[in-house]
Amino acid sequence: MTVETLNQPAATASGTHSRASLDRLLRPRSVVIVGASDKPGALGASVLSNLTRNGFAGDIHLINPKRAEIGGRPCLPSVDALPDGVDAAVLAIPRVAVLDTIKALAARGVGAAVIFSAGFAEGGEEGLAEQREIGRVAAQSGMVIEGPNCLGMTNFIDCVPLTFVETNATPLGDRPGIGIVSQSGAMACVLGTTLAARDLGLSFSVSTGNEAASGVEDYVDYLLDDPSTQVIAMIVEQFRKPARFLAAARHARDLGKTIVLLHPGKSSAARESAATHTGAMAGDYQLMRVKVERAGVIFAETLEELGDIAEIALRCPTIPAGGVAVLGESGAFKALTLDLCEGLALDLPQVDDSNAPALRAALPDFVGVSNPLDITAQGLVDPDLYYRTLAALFGDDRFGSVVAGIIQTDPVTVGIKLPPILRAVGDLKPTKPVIFAGLDDGADISPDYIAQLRAFGIPYFPSTERAFRALKRLNDHARRDFATGDTSPLPAPGLPETGGVIPEYRAKAILAPLGIPFPTGAFCTSVDEALTAAAAIGYPVALKAQSADLSHKSDAGGVVLNLTDADALRAGWDRLYNNVAAYNAGLSLDGALLEGMGARGVELIIGAKSDPDWGPVILAGFGGVTAEIHQDVRLLNPDLTLEAIIAELYKLKGAPLLHGFRGSPALDVEAAAQMIATLGRILIAEPAIREIDLNPVILYPKGQGAIALDALMLTAAKDD
Repeated sequence: MTVETLNQPAATASGTHSRASLDRLLRPRSVVIVGASDKPGALGASVLSNLTRNGFAGDIHLINPKRAEIGGRPCLPSVDALPDGVDAAVLAIPRVAVLDTIKALAARGVGAAVIFSAGFAEGGEEGLAEQREIGRVAAQSGMVIEGPNCLGMTNFIDCVPLTFVETNATPLGDRPGIGIVSQSGAMACVLGTTLAARDLGLSFSVSTGNEAASGVEDYVDYLLDDPSTQVIAMIVEQFRKPARFLAAARHARDLGKTIVLLHPGKSSAARESAATHTGAMAGDYQLMRVKVERAGVIFAETLEELGDIAEIALRCPTIPAGGVAVLGESGAFKALTLDLCEGLALDLPQVDDSNAPALRAALPDFVGVSNPLDITAQGLVDPDLYYRTLAALFGDDRFGSVVAGIIQTDPVTVGIKLPPILRAVGDLKPTKPVIFAGLDDGADISPDYIAQLRAFGIPYFPSTERAFRALKRLNDHARRDFATGDTSPLPAPGLPETGGVIPEYRAKAILAPLGIPFPTGAFCTSVDEALTAAAAIGYPVALKAQSADLSHKSDAGGVVLNLTDADALRAGWDRLYNNVAAYNAGLSLDGALLEGMGARGVELIIGAKSDPDWGPVILAGFGGVTAEIHQDVRLLNPDLTLEAIIAELYKLKGAPLLHGFRGSPALDVEAAAQMIATLGRILIAEPAIREIDLNPVILYPKGQGAIALDALMLTAAKDD
């Protein structure tokens, strides 16, 4: 039986469960095992063994129609023989029996059920239909269902393991804990094992599987209200209720709790876009990540990183922020650290003999002040050097955290170095995070020393690289600006009632009154209209073919530039129509848009996308016809301040062009930022707008503004 969760968005009927209803699953006072067994390796036997071994004090009911008793406990013949109101049922039975069993459990008032069986939504149409029916029964009865296709859950507060994985639930006690919420049961087990091996307290571990009637959002909400849970570590392949999760993430931020997320699937193909560059470039994963990070979630790139980030967030007194000080003992390690941290863009504030007097006084004359610091092997002959150096680093406000990159080698060496390090932390009680990171993974270091470090709130890492990567994620989170800009809605009158592509000339007529600047132009249906318009606008002009069926005009030769007089305009008109006819003889043009040619500048793409699940996002970067090839873009939330938008634009790979490159003037980034902010307000007001594509936007020198040369919109029907 596979226990991996599969992406089946149509298979969920999960609702919002009350804390009391979730208590019946997560903190049950009575449990029934349907499919109980004493056969070694059987799922029902494993669940019973887990409950008895971990001292479950509630009532345990067993159902097996072929047995009178198991291990001295009586067996009931069916669900119908249960007393009313059992809290939780564990279904260790084949898939074919699950639906009828759920109906019977609902009739007996059972509050929750864990379904191990696979073969539902991931198994084809029949399984999908059964899973939907399970969801319907749950919604009707108020039953909380975990799974199907899951490994169950473990409550470490009360030591209740409703799982077939052999579990010895270490009691959390009065320690702060990490809650695990994972769609993959296997990965939940792996992560739980990793965290427990580091002596990190766990509160709950829940695998949600196919999420027929409860999802990750339900369990995150529950853990946020749990006083024992300080950090939530998540492994999620798909959020089925994005808006609810975003609200939970914002609530976590308000509570001072940390959510760390590993989201497999960023390399999967994004959904096809019917119309715009923006839709093609703002893929599902990227859009999700921008939204979730904005809400306050920290992303991990690997399973190892997920555990590392969670450990630092749980152990340290505060989330690491600001520059990192690195205490090292090797010149080569110093060079390696500089290389790695530059690649990570992890801030290592520079210090020297002149600007760090406390550090200078702590070090011998032959050791220069630097960051990373190389104290050489002097600590072996002068162990107090570790104490003095750490005291100076703790007192320097330029450092938000301190990493001790220590060579451990052997027990004798460790016995010289660790005592003064521990004494420094114990005496000085630093308020900033301190990380111990050994250089030599596998060195013989006494577990007692590791335990003492952890008791002081110091994570112990066997690798400095892992420590630096985790610190980078946490630093970025701590520095994130959650301030909001002008989010007042900016309605767009004139949107069609029916959805579809809105061609350029109509899109510009909608957007221009809202503050998006475009060239002076006129829509023309004949060459005579074009000649009249050109005379009013002034030559040179451009002609652009207009049709909702021609999203990318340049592909069809539907753009003719630099028409300098009336004769050139007549010839250009004919050429444009002939080009489009040769490209697609069945395509009928509405007409052509005539616009004055403007001055050259730097081309940007600015677009907007309103995802049906995640809501609006803005895309901005360097544009033109090759925008999709280079993809030098940033995705931005529509609620950012102008200052935050500008900061994001300066993160583009081509940002030197914005500052002024090789003597060229600095560009009007503020004008681009204002255009982005305006698009955000439009999408906030108009959810029917699915996409807006402004490509190219010409950005001029500072003070001269920006202008959008093209515009294309895609809308949904107003009643969608």
